[in-house]
Amino acid sequence: MYVQELEPVAGSLGLSALVAALPLVIVLILLGGVRMKAHLAGLTGLLAAALVAWLAYGMPLGQTVSSAAQGAAFGLFPILWIVVNALWVYRMTVRTRHFDILRRSFGRLSDDPRIQALVVAFCFGALLEALAGFGAPVAICSVMLVALGFDPVRAAVVALVANTAPVAFGAMGTPVVTLAQVTGLPLDDVASVVGRQTPLLALVVPLVLVWLVDGRRGLRETWVPALVCGIAFAIAQFAASNYVSAQLADIGAALAGAGALVAVPQARRAAAEPVRVAVLTGVRSEDLDENDPRGEVVRAYAPYALIVVIFSVGQIPAVKDWLAGATQMYDWPFLNVGDVDGDPVSANVFTWPIVSTGGTLVLLAGICTAVVLKVHARVAVREWAATVHELRFAILTVTSVLALAFVMNLSGQAATIGHFVAAAGAGLAFLSPVLGWFGVAVSGSDTSANALFGALQVTAARESGLSPELLAAANSSGGVLGKMISPQNLTIACAAVGLAGREGDLLRKVLPWSIGLLLVMCLIVVGQSSPVLGWMLP
Repeated sequence: MYVQELEPVAGSLGLSALVAALPLVIVLILLGGVRMKAHLAGLTGLLAAALVAWLAYGMPLGQTVSSAAQGAAFGLFPILWIVVNALWVYRMTVRTRHFDILRRSFGRLSDDPRIQALVVAFCFGALLEALAGFGAPVAICSVMLVALGFDPVRAAVVALVANTAPVAFGAMGTPVVTLAQVTGLPLDDVASVVGRQTPLLALVVPLVLVWLVDGRRGLRETWVPALVCGIAFAIAQFAASNYVSAQLADIGAALAGAGALVAVPQARRAAAEPVRVAVLTGVRSEDLDENDPRGEVVRAYAPYALIVVIFSVGQIPAVKDWLAGATQMYDWPFLNVGDVDGDPVSANVFTWPIVSTGGTLVLLAGICTAVVLKVHARVAVREWAATVHELRFAILTVTSVLALAFVMNLSGQAATIGHFVAAAGAGLAFLSPVLGWFGVAVSGSDTSANALFGALQVTAARESGLSPELLAAANSSGGVLGKMISPQNLTIACAAVGLAGREGDLLRKVLPWSIGLLLVMCLIVVGQSSPVLGWMLP
């Protein structure tokens, strides 16, 4: 058995933490400073983590390689298994042109651009984040807003800021699933606390969006529908993450937000002409005036309804127990690690939830979608393969980052950093969301930031006497606010609306909102770590 050691470098916790942090520092510098591609930065960081584990921590080379292999395997299944199948469903709707029908349906809900921003960027963007994530909502919503007549810069900014509240539960709960895995905390516990933090953002973001679209007048004239939308979204996200399923949190929130918005009479009223002149300087797509048959509109919404139904059925106790019964557990080969006390770590055993994982349920929904949309089996398989090809660099990035995280966690590097950071004491509660925010800002992924810093947050929390679930959740909740300023998302937004090379312009517009909302989240976490808001925690 390899037993983790906290102070392997000269018997000093400070020096050991400095050496242990090298892989993270290398990744962050390569991403944020050198602007290296994410998959190359991830692979370089993985090599650094393996060398530190082997040379500084004395972890046998075989176990080092084995821990990296387990991280990569977890990155493929269940993480990327969810993402690939979710994006496959979206690609089939694009191929059959039902996505265009869906876009036109949204355009006809209201003639007010401020309400259109809420429907498309906030509600539908949340649904896309729930199903795919990884930049898809920003790209798709930006294009839809431009088609509705929005100025390209304004469309990109609105899409970036809107892509905050749903991120922690994006891609069928992938970030919180990863967070639970790398920290060893129960998924329900982590999701429950995140579900008591990010809904508070959902109350604010719709108000920010109408301000971005039409300034003070937009806030004055449409604050009621914006607030109603945010409240409905927040309640649904809280309820689903705490009492139903983390995988359904964003789907339920998006549908609830959209339903509440449409129900407000003020939201359905046509916008005044001066508003349109002030806000819309782009060219409105002429195909918005096409009339789609009711049956085709129903089929356009069907894929998302199928996912909701299948995941809901999967939460029925009898069905859930049957699905869980198919879970396989294996002793991971060449891995025998003990923590600092010599007790075997949970990662020595690999859990493979073959049927019950979200990716398999999305795959089933995708098969049903192919039938409903009349996609030939051969075409559906070709689209699935094309999805894998489209995500090839994202797959390499996620697997390398997860491999890096597992090496750091199992070798003891994360534990060393956690014990060192714990010296911040009570200030740790304020800094915890900042760490997640920084991780997402440079990596572009809440999943990656949770994999990198999740175990560190939990170790630091235990050393400082704070709640491990609170700081782990704060890493993810703070991380969602770094999404809008990540180079990856900025590039995606610029490419989508034809603003290549103007990432700096977008960054200057969204950075103040990112920092301002991060400060709000830091204060929320500090309050939850004290009697002031401690009652909010489960």
